[in-house]
Amino acid sequence: MKPRAERALELLDESGIDVLLVTDLINVRYLSGYTGSNGLALLGPRTRSFITDFRYVIQAAEEVDPSFERRRASQDLLDAIPEVLGDSELRLGFEDDHVSVRQHGRLQKLLGERVELVPAGGLIERLRAVKEPDELERIRGATKLADAAFERVLGDGLIGRTEREVAVALDQEMRARGADGPSFETIVATGANGALPHATPRDVKISDGDVVVIDWGAALDGYCSDCTRTVAAGEPGDQARELYDLVLRAQLTGLEAVTAGRSGREADAIARRVVEDAGHGEEFGHGLGHGVGLDIHERPRLSQRSDDDLQTGNVVTVEPGVYVPGRFGIRIEDLVLVTDDGCEILTSLPKALLVVE
Repeated sequence: MKPRAERALELLDESGIDVLLVTDLINVRYLSGYTGSNGLALLGPRTRSFITDFRYVIQAAEEVDPSFERRRASQDLLDAIPEVLGDSELRLGFEDDHVSVRQHGRLQKLLGERVELVPAGGLIERLRAVKEPDELERIRGATKLADAAFERVLGDGLIGRTEREVAVALDQEMRARGADGPSFETIVATGANGALPHATPRDVKISDGDVVVIDWGAALDGYCSDCTRTVAAGEPGDQARELYDLVLRAQLTGLEAVTAGRSGREADAIARRVVEDAGHGEEFGHGLGHGVGLDIHERPRLSQRSDDDLQTGNVVTVEPGVYVPGRFGIRIEDLVLVTDDGCEILTSLPKALLVVE
């Protein structure tokens, strides 16, 4: 693949933008390699600059792609932009999904009428959606690590442990195995708390017969994994087993629907139809999945409102769920690589209902 900056320049040309101002730190990292907390990049045919403040000058010298000119500025990095751009009249694209109203007003004041500010959010995200070989290697590593941590933690059982204890144990196990940390706040939700798709772990003990939703991921070298398994702490009962089988059928159907060239909306609809036909459509309120990479939620989206098409090299989740208020929730999620003729499942864990005594 062409270098990232070169591919980004091709997108600028398509968009009629002279220079792109990159302020989202994940996008800055993707383009330049910088991992600090204050930095921005300016990219154009004759401009390739990285700007940070005194605190990160040494770090930037070690991390930033040498094709970028490195500049030191005050902590308000916007102050340095007029000097980089010079006196030319141009169209400056900015990441409107990351730039605040205050920052936009400051940019206008600093640059004056000679520079036209053009909303250009999502350009770098389009590049990030298709993973390079080294990115895939890191995602595979994060997934393998997270899977192993899950198996180790469940080996100690669930009944009598609190949601928070299990979540903390999972986070610690991932770190012990070399993760940067969890890729998002680990979810462990038992009983009725499992009906909240983004439940927060509580100091509530898991009881015999509870259905437990566990959603976790590892971050490794900046790249994320994401997986959900719903397990039973003892025998869960007929209703839970019936709905588990339904969600599993929807998830397997969703996996079959994920292939290059299909829209995210269509993939969602194919899996959602399984749940709707069983009379539980109202209990599946979120999308089928989302892209995963440097960020835990990125393009492409697999949902009823998605405008994305799946491409070879996308890494996405497939995670249908059914949530019964006051009773329990069930979600099954795998991380997959989109291929020309389907998808490759990166998650190694089995999906049959696991009953943990």
